[in-house]
Amino acid sequence: MSTHAATVRRHLVWWAVAVVPLAFLGLFFLWPVASVLARGLLEDWDVAAAWEILTSSRTLDAIGTTLGLALAGTAGSLLVGLPASWALGRFEWRGRSAMRAVLTTPFVLPTIVVAAAFSALLSGSGILSGLGLDQTPASIVIALVFFNVSVIVRFVSTAWEALPPGLADAARTLGASRAQAYLRVTLPALAPAIASAAAVVFLFCSTSFALVLILGGSRVRTVETEIYLQVNQFLDLRAASVLALVQVAIVAFALWLSSRMGRARGFTQTVHGRRGPRRGERLAVGGALAPALVLLALPLGALVERSFRVGDGYGLDHYLALVATPARGVLPVPVWQAALNSVVTATIATLLAGIVGVTAAMLIAQRSRRGATLEALAMLPLGVSAVVVGLGLLLTLNRNVLGVDLRASWWLVPIAQAVVALPLLVRALVPAARAIEPRLRAAAASLGAPPWRVLLHVDGALLRPAIGAGLAFAFAIAMGEFGATAFVARPDRPTLTTAIARLLSRPGAENVGLAYASAVLLAVTVAAIMLMSERWRARAGSGL
Repeated sequence: MSTHAATVRRHLVWWAVAVVPLAFLGLFFLWPVASVLARGLLEDWDVAAAWEILTSSRTLDAIGTTLGLALAGTAGSLLVGLPASWALGRFEWRGRSAMRAVLTTPFVLPTIVVAAAFSALLSGSGILSGLGLDQTPASIVIALVFFNVSVIVRFVSTAWEALPPGLADAARTLGASRAQAYLRVTLPALAPAIASAAAVVFLFCSTSFALVLILGGSRVRTVETEIYLQVNQFLDLRAASVLALVQVAIVAFALWLSSRMGRARGFTQTVHGRRGPRRGERLAVGGALAPALVLLALPLGALVERSFRVGDGYGLDHYLALVATPARGVLPVPVWQAALNSVVTATIATLLAGIVGVTAAMLIAQRSRRGATLEALAMLPLGVSAVVVGLGLLLTLNRNVLGVDLRASWWLVPIAQAVVALPLLVRALVPAARAIEPRLRAAAASLGAPPWRVLLHVDGALLRPAIGAGLAFAFAIAMGEFGATAFVARPDRPTLTTAIARLLSRPGAENVGLAYASAVLLAVTVAAIMLMSERWRARAGSGL
């Protein structure tokens, strides 16, 4: 076979395999999102109507609230996270790795669990209910800080570890005070990491649908919750589409900001010269970590405490109620059935994301121009709110297009969850696939192994730990997904996340206590899955 014929054959094989991820992304992401955007501007009504919705006081209030909460959440995350990053990145001390793991735990919790935890802390008879923060913007900001401190710690403490400690010492020997050395040497060196982390936090804060919906109630409205209200209460798809355009613009700005901030790089090699804190510095280390630890412990402790509280005492009543049939009108099925629904849909979503993600990762790992394009397409769902994805699926997957009305089918839930989980799965697998030594494949081929056997016994064997870790991660994401699921889940077949949200919106101590017990169940399940994923990730030697 000539070289040209072999090249053409490789191209044809690549495109034949690429049909799987391209078809999935096109059908279940690009088309639904594009349909939402087109409906917002073009469908049988003029731009003036869209402008009227966009400039209405209700929309402007939602935009202002979204940006205000995102800015306040970012500032609060920096305020709490930077001292903790200093304590973890500047010094070496016993328990430091465990402390880093503890402080990064909130980021893997489902947002509905975080919302339930702060509801347990601030509402009703919660420990801090006397502060009057329930259903206020302040409660949402505190929850955003809880959720995003781990991002600051992960970015900045790593950069602080890589910062040569001799730089500040050299400035001190030249006559600079401790404050001057920090402001003129340390802070500029850390600025790229701080700015990049802040941009990422701003992105996450601007897409905090579950936190605002649960903690804000009817008093606080962001763009995402306004989209939800327009669809579910007012049945105004036109206004929802215009708001979806706004949400996409906000997320695109945050992604652009994150990309721009991330271009500047600081030190990338870790310097193994950290010292233990001296006697006077130990108190400072403890003080730097205390706010983050208190912020972590209070809501989670309140969630567990409220899940056991029954009247004036404590008991297992709410946990026993997980298997009982709820009162009429609260939930159509017992919570255990909703949990089983979540397991089933998350399993199907993981299989879908696994098939598409593994295929895409193997193609992307070849480092070609078309592979780079495919990688950009696979990452696109990260740049669109899950609320917009859910709305798009709801609007487009009808009988007129596919021959099957998926909007009335529970299959829409795992499809939406797979779309949300896919980018993170691909991101986990691509580095591991690129790390495979090409000579191993060449050696297997030279011994007579056909391409499918090379793929199975070389790539498959080496990628098995990374695939296991990525699938566990995708399953955890699907279990806790709420933004898209809230749009596409059928009322008679709730998932655990939609059941928690529904219980929290119902009056009565029994309903709220059941919601807290359900949130604890979800948190424990996701934590166990993430622990399994971390162990597989360590074996794979690749980062998630």
